[in-house]
Amino acid sequence: MRGVTSLAEEHRNVPFECRGCWHVWEEEYLVRHVDDRHGGESEVWLVAGQRVPPPPHGALCPHCGSQQATTFPDGYLSRHPELIPPIGPVVPDATPLISPVRKRAAHHLT
Repeated sequence: MRGVTSLAEEHRNVPFECRGCWHVWEEEYLVRHVDDRHGGESEVWLVAGQRVPPPPHGALCPHCGSQQATTFPDGYLSRHPELIPPIGPVVPDATPLISPVRKRAAHHLT
């Protein structure tokens, strides 16, 4: 990036949802705000030091591999933690289910 001056860097966690399997996840990006020395500003998005397109372009679902991902607004998952799938196997709830409908009384024929 010759002729470009970096202004600032920030870490962004971007929440995604797959439209194929409905998996929800976050990806961490390093965003560099740069000045081209001619009054123009832009952002450079990096993952693990490699330049990538800004989300959601090119985002692959880590669960099913689909490219049909959409993003949520910044901070969305921190306000909706119920959307984040649990890590590891899901343990079934051992609480017995009780129907709110009463059983009919049995009538005995004599």
